[in-house]
Amino acid sequence: MDRTISLFSAEASGPGLGDLAGLLCCHGQITGFGRTAARLSVVVEEPWRAHILAREFRCRGADAQVSKADCGNPQVRTSFRVDLLPLALRWLREGRAGPVEDDSGKAVPDDFRLSGAMLRMWALAGGRPGTQGYLLGVDPLAPGMHERLVEALTPLGVAAKLTGPKVEVPAVKVTGKRRLEALLELIGEPPPGAEAAWPGAAPRPVPHPEAVTSTA
Repeated sequence: MDRTISLFSAEASGPGLGDLAGLLCCHGQITGFGRTAARLSVVVEEPWRAHILAREFRCRGADAQVSKADCGNPQVRTSFRVDLLPLALRWLREGRAGPVEDDSGKAVPDDFRLSGAMLRMWALAGGRPGTQGYLLGVDPLAPGMHERLVEALTPLGVAAKLTGPKVEVPAVKVTGKRRLEALLELIGEPPPGAEAAWPGAAPRPVPHPEAVTSTA
């Protein structure tokens, strides 16, 4: 594997609020409060994901609380914050590439560049081993984003494809030994408790689509 890819890894630079865009690549939601502040939230399948993500928020200076969403699953949510407003403006207003009818209201910004740190957030919120390869969950309410996210992975040396239309939970799928090695190089080692959801772990049952519900 080309070791220059490590320049884009999650460990290549210090943590920053921009890393949290990785949560918007999956089913995370950002809600603006006028043009003054924004709130970021994500509903996850397992409690460990919520607690690890809450720590990731906090180490970036954004305090976050873990609670129970309306669907009963764990939820991580910030308060309305001024420093999250640029993220909201980019993903909700600027560079709208997805169709406006997408129910999530999100769109991948035209100049979006995925980083290893964003990928790590994506994996922590919605990544899981599949029967063949690794699956990064995408937002079923934002189908206009899916192809753009596949394209964003390619410059990082992680060519991927979308799972078929008949699957219950849509995802970006990474297959092949070299690509999976590149993905692992980018996202780094799993934090304690996340090992079963990291590339190379044994696959687990796919959750029902109603088990992870976007909410703000």
